[in-house]
Formats: sequence, structure tokens, C-alpha cells
Amino acid sequence: MANDIFSVVGKVALVTGAGSGLGERFAKVLAEGGAKVVCVARRMENLEKVAGEITAAGGTALAVAGDVSDRASVEAAFDTAEKAFGVVDLLVNCAGIQATADTLEMEDDQFTSTIDVNVNGLWRTTQICSQRLVKADKPGSIINIASILGVAARAGMVNYCASKAAVLHMTKTLALDLIGKGIRVNAIAPGYCVTDLTAWFLETPEGKAAEQGLPIGRFGQLQELDGPLLLLASDAGSYMSGTTLIVDAAHSVKISE
Repeated sequence: MANDIFSVVGKVALVTGAGSGLGERFAKVLAEGGAKVVCVARRMENLEKVAGEITAAGGTALAVAGDVSDRASVEAAFDTAEKAFGVVDLLVNCAGIQATADTLEMEDDQFTSTIDVNVNGLWRTTQICSQRLVKADKPGSIINIASILGVAARAGMVNYCASKAAVLHMTKTLALDLIGKGIRVNAIAPGYCVTDLTAWFLETPEGKAAEQGLPIGRFGQLQELDGPLLLLASDAGSYMSGTTLIVDAAHSVKISE
């Protein structure tokens, strides 16, 4: 409905990491809600599949190859988005990587590459999006996809945990810097959810044990992030900035036993 406060009709959304997992889900949800969606990731074949499915379902989407670790690539993606749909006023920073290793054995590149994509990449897309919004004198919403591992720790993931903790604090600082320009910046910190990237782990004995140890007794489903996404993307969240929505069914507040 056009008068629904959760509506994103008329918005131009750019979703990084849209080729699979959370990014794919978010792109489809925003398109179903009426936004014109630019799907960005490195692998064009995945993006074309996602954009094609959105179009087949009646939505509007464009697949654009882009690498958040390369500023020129990000600028080009925004250029393409603007030519097709207009200025991007809804950015979902979902691109991210993960490399698991014990601290004593982690290679330098495993740490630095994770930071470059998860932190520096988010910074690049956010700055470029914000600069263009200010130039166009338009308000906007930026949603950073963090993780409960930004507030809690897990062994063997010092690089990922550090990157997501940085995302949470960046969200607060960016919100302060940009609210005066009409740009809201918030984050979603999901708990353990079933995605293409996690499915293999969930079927292992370790994964089964982890699931049983959750307060709710199950992993999250991607559709359970739809509501938080639309809240932050729409006018329903118009007075929200600098906020992180932790969506984990009490996982991160549980005392380890």
C-alpha cells in the first residue's frame, strides 16, 4: 500500500553483496516493496540471476558488477545506478567476507582482506553514496549489515569479529556526521541465520550442537530480517539513526555455560 509507513515505493536502493545470501534476500524484499533495486557484487552471473528473478516477479532491478574494495568500481556502480534510476537514496551495505583461522596461524592477508572488504568497503560505499545525496540535496537511509559477532566473540574469527565491531561503531559516528544532511545511518546485527554460506556448517555435528545451544533452539530464517530492514529503510524509522537492531532471539545476551 502506498500509504504504508513501511513502504519503500519510489526509493532507489543499492545493495552490495546482492549475489547471494542476505544481500540477495534484502534486494528481493526491497524490490517487492516497490523500490528500484541496483544489485551489486563481484560475480555478474549471480547478480543477473537475482535481478532476473526480481524482474520476473514484477519488480525493477539492475545487475551491476562492482567490487567494494576498489573505489573506482564503486563510483562506476553508482554512476550506472543514477543513469538507470536516479540518485541512490537507500544503501544496504551487505558485502562481506569471512576467513576463519586460529590467531596463531592466521595469515596476514586473511586479516587485512577481511578488514578491507567489511570495513573499508563499507566506508567507500557510504561516503560515495552520502556525497551524491548531499550534492543532489536529497535525504537518504544507509543500512549497515553487522553481526552479533560485533558485540560477542568467537574463537578463530578475530578478523571477522574485529571488522563487525568496527561496523557497529562506524554506524554511530557516521550517524552523527550525516544526520544534519538528512541521511540516517543504522545497522542490523543478525544472529546465526541459514544462508547459502552457512548451510554446510549447520549440517555438521558442531552446527547441530550450536543450534541446540541457542536460547530459541533454532537458527534464524532470512525472512525474519525483513521487518528490521523495512523499518530502517522506510519512513517508519524516520527518527532512528545511529541504532543497531540486534536480531538474534536473545543469543548475544545469553551467558555462556
